[in-house]
Amino acid sequence: MKVLLTGATSFTGYWFASALSNAGHHVITPLRGRRDSYEGLRRERISHLPAQVQIVENCPFGSERFLDLMRGGLDILCHHAADVTNYKSIDFDVPAALLSNTNNIQSILRSGRDVGLMAVVLTGSVFEAGEGAGSFPLRAFSPYGLSKGLTSEVFRFWCNEFEVPLAKFVISNPFGPWEEERFCAYLMRCWAQGKSAVINTPAYVRDNIHVSLLASVYANLVGRAGDLLSFTRLGPSGYVENQGAFARRFAEQMGRRLNLTTELQLEMQTQFPEPAVRINTDIPDLTALNWSEEIAWDRLADYYGARYLRTT
Repeated sequence: MKVLLTGATSFTGYWFASALSNAGHHVITPLRGRRDSYEGLRRERISHLPAQVQIVENCPFGSERFLDLMRGGLDILCHHAADVTNYKSIDFDVPAALLSNTNNIQSILRSGRDVGLMAVVLTGSVFEAGEGAGSFPLRAFSPYGLSKGLTSEVFRFWCNEFEVPLAKFVISNPFGPWEEERFCAYLMRCWAQGKSAVINTPAYVRDNIHVSLLASVYANLVGRAGDLLSFTRLGPSGYVENQGAFARRFAEQMGRRLNLTTELQLEMQTQFPEPAVRINTDIPDLTALNWSEEIAWDRLADYYGARYLRTT
């Protein structure tokens, strides 16, 4: 199928583009700016995309150039991109993010419908209000989570108006190669320097999932999105456990593969500014997906070993 995927320079977007291309789809990935304007991990991800992926530069979501792509005909629109500027801040600009995420949505869907668009796949977050399972009420984690939930409501309304089936793909806590410098990278940096990693929030129960598994589930959903008749939601689940347990799991897997001392110091958590529990609930069929947990850990160890331990 011909698939238009936004957000391919992000961590999960890179994996989604790769999985879709490897599944045999013709993947088009519009970039907001020029390819050479990206830096750091985003530039690295672009350079590692499969050669078959078609990159279109200077093509923000909802722009006239983006509409031209829609008018050219495609089977599935995968809207994975989202405004993440200062996404951790309480001052995150919700209205601006909503406008960016849904820019020209009516024109996009009208253009797509007129040339045979079969479905839209929208990426959501378990940190939105009402998503996943866990501590009640299921409130939005943050203004960013609020913007994602509002984006979903706008898409659901207009997809219904234009009679285009919508699938919402809800992401929890993916981890893996090409991830931003977050929890797992922090652990690896500590161990590479011979230090013990301090876990300040070990009691939070989260749903950490291998990004390769997440991408496999995503590609499978996109592959059957053309058969959807109405709204559907899918939220794949991985390791549901507290962050202390996940840190121990990660330490054990990395330690034995890299012959590395992986000490942890779990602090006593007394503050819970975020919900204590938030997880996805859909269990992937690993056999049907032909996905191997051991291979995923092997590849992750290779990636982090090359990035933090090997200098030649």
